[in-house]
Amino acid sequence: MSTGSPGAPALPLPGRFVTFEGIDGAGKSTHLDAVAARLRQRGGAEVVCTREPGGTALAERLREVVLAQPMDSLTEALLVFAARRDHTQRVIRPALERGATVLCDRYTDATFAYQGAGRGFDTAVLGRLADWVQQGLEPALTLWFDVPPAVAARRRAAARAADRFEREDDGFFERVAAGYRERAAGAPGRVVRIDADAPQGEVAARVAAVFEARGWW
Repeated sequence: MSTGSPGAPALPLPGRFVTFEGIDGAGKSTHLDAVAARLRQRGGAEVVCTREPGGTALAERLREVVLAQPMDSLTEALLVFAARRDHTQRVIRPALERGATVLCDRYTDATFAYQGAGRGFDTAVLGRLADWVQQGLEPALTLWFDVPPAVAARRRAAARAADRFEREDDGFFERVAAGYRERAAGAPGRVVRIDADAPQGEVAARVAAVFEARGWW
């Protein structure tokens, strides 16, 4: 992963930034926790687990608003990026600077998938906001947990009460899934698709294979 101002050469950071992406109910949070546990068992670099929106006191407050309050797509995008700015500046960047491995439940791919493809918001505007907020910071690896929206919906219904996003219809999640496919196609060196429509053990093995192929455990 790297960082830099928009238009300037990116500067390397010593840590490793890995993001976990997918529609609600894909299982990404479960596998993030499992990866963190395995990395910690091995010892070595500090492991920081965090999420978006969230990760700081301010970003968590903004998360509560985004998940609960009705708003238009521009307001939603601005709140998500405001939370990301605070999160990046206060948690992610400092952790990477001290050499930690950061495992983040969602990052900017989610914004292009949910606010861009799902809501139909202008992706060119999202791109400019990403440049301003992230200043070149991108994950070294993104695991995209791909699962049919109908399967994800059944998992969500069995697990928890629905938030504002999770109450959206199947069409919304089909668009979000398509948004993730587009992001993966545009960054094949960074985004790895994980077929998540399988038993948890099989999905975990697929995740492990990605880390093993990179020599990360």
